[in-house]
Amino acid sequence: MGPRVLINGTWYYVTIATGGPEGPDCSPRGDAPGFVRVSDEKTLLIPDRVGNNRIETLRNLVRDPRIALHFLVPGCGETLRVKGHAAISNNSILLQTMVANGKLPRTVIIVSVERAYFHCGKALKRSRLWENVKQPSAARMPSPNAMMASVQWDRLRERIMARVRMLPIGK
Repeated sequence: MGPRVLINGTWYYVTIATGGPEGPDCSPRGDAPGFVRVSDEKTLLIPDRVGNNRIETLRNLVRDPRIALHFLVPGCGETLRVKGHAAISNNSILLQTMVANGKLPRTVIIVSVERAYFHCGKALKRSRLWENVKQPSAARMPSPNAMMASVQWDRLRERIMARVRMLPIGK
């Protein structure tokens, strides 16, 4: 399977990694098969759709255009890694070519590919990621709000304990 076939078959998940003054960012992207478009041998187009309104990826790319992508295709043992430089476009003609469900993307990330290679599937095989029986039930997983509340509680508890340790001990 060549890179173009794998990219065109990617239908849910691509991880985008960028770096900037505030630190690195790793952001998921997903959509219907072929949402990442192969424009030519050295250019990929990624729509930036309305999502959680986080802009770390775009902000980082404005400051530092280096980008890394990691393509996962359910059931496929290998992954594709791509490194290059990116630009952000809001060209209306380009946006029109990437309409999905009647909606335009906000922008398109244009990736100039410098390096692309397949990554060994050993980690995926060891994790048994694609085996349905191994996937945890969503009902057993804490919600994002519960995870954040736990983190906040741990921070609060640490601050309280630090103050308690500073209290004078009776003589």
